[in-house]
Amino acid sequence: MRRIYAPLLPVAALLALACKSNSQQNETTASSTAQSTNSASSTGQMESSRAVAGGGISVNGWTGQIDASEAKRGSTLSNAKFASEGSALHVTTGPAVAYWNPSNTASGDYTVKARFNEPKYMNVNDHPHPYGIFIGGNDMGTDKQTYLYCAAYGNGSFIVRGFGPEAFQLNGRRGESNAAVHKAAGVGSPVTQDIAVSVKGDNVTCSINGTVVGTYKKSDVVGPGKLKSTDGIYGVRFAHNTDGLVTGLTVTKP
Repeated sequence: MRRIYAPLLPVAALLALACKSNSQQNETTASSTAQSTNSASSTGQMESSRAVAGGGISVNGWTGQIDASEAKRGSTLSNAKFASEGSALHVTTGPAVAYWNPSNTASGDYTVKARFNEPKYMNVNDHPHPYGIFIGGNDMGTDKQTYLYCAAYGNGSFIVRGFGPEAFQLNGRRGESNAAVHKAAGVGSPVTQDIAVSVKGDNVTCSINGTVVGTYKKSDVVGPGKLKSTDGIYGVRFAHNTDGLVTGLTVTKP
């Protein structure tokens, strides 16, 4: 009996190892797939920019530029819409875009402010998207443009980011929550944010609804890969697939 079973032991061991290896490989593949799916869901990367019917700019003196990443995917400025609606500027995106009037400039110490109204929260997207003010615009309309922006979400969060000309972040990839940022009551409900960006001495601050939510040193904002200067053009910026109204865009000096 020993002569019969002894040669079979190595074969059995090899079969057991092969089954274990296949099981581990299947578990790893399933885990990797789940992680990838969860990541796409949590970051909203699956939502692509849509084209807005009747897009383009119809406000005299204003121009704009979509993000370079949007342009690489085939979007154009005409895929978003910038129009007047009474005393307000009505922005509907499309691709993420910055709009400005070249005559709107600020230098030294100043504050740029405006009110942003999202009449129907998340009416054209499947997750919250931000909108806000940009300052320090230089080389605007070119592939070397630089600017800094503070933008609010209707879920109580905000981001402070810029282009230099590559994108850079000042408060993390996902931004921050702050009690000062208004939250919409629900999808389809209105939400309003008063946003201001100030330059004073060595500090750049973002205020939302009358509360300073972020303060940054100029050395964190100006330099290689960031702004050329805090002096420059100011305007508004909307993320992709967002619909909102802007009123009271003004600059004041101390």
